[in-house]
Amino acid sequence: MIAMQYAITLPADYDMAIIRRRIADKGHLLDDFPGLAFKAWLHASRNDDALPSRDNLYAPFYLWHDSEGMNAFLGGAGFATLARDFGRPAVRTWIPWRAELAADLHDAVCATRELVVIPAHADLAELRAAEIAAARQDRAAGALAAISACDPAGWTLLRLRLWPTLRPDLAHADRQLYRVGHVSQPH
Repeated sequence: MIAMQYAITLPADYDMAIIRRRIADKGHLLDDFPGLAFKAWLHASRNDDALPSRDNLYAPFYLWHDSEGMNAFLGGAGFATLARDFGRPAVRTWIPWRAELAADLHDAVCATRELVVIPAHADLAELRAAEIAAARQDRAAGALAAISACDPAGWTLLRLRLWPTLRPDLAHADRQLYRVGHVSQPH
């Protein structure tokens, strides 16, 4: 599996209704995309009192079964349209250590994402075991998806969670909160 995300930071006065409309119009187009475990169509708004964000963001998150599907998407018409409309974004990737997923993710309304620098002398096996346990714990606590993944190029840990309710209680300086506009997932 491969975890992937790109984030487009939009101007402070950007009309986020444009992003919500884009998601409503295009979300279903990836519902059965080959090789895709799921795509969470994530967005955040500076003016969202329930889920505070420093920036206006469009930041979809993908979990791929393999690189073939990811490459087909990045080389396809949908990503070309995004690049035309917003510029080609940097695409971050991580190797999943654990992906705890409900069978149906369509009830997700909120996502949390943390990026944590892995200390240079961290015991990676120990850290991975702790992240697997944390993903299982969050899934048991109600998360529809709990993904922990590692970027060994930058030694960064990703924690992404999808929640069936808004979770403003999870706001933290190092945690980005998003609304989930749609989840594309094979039927």
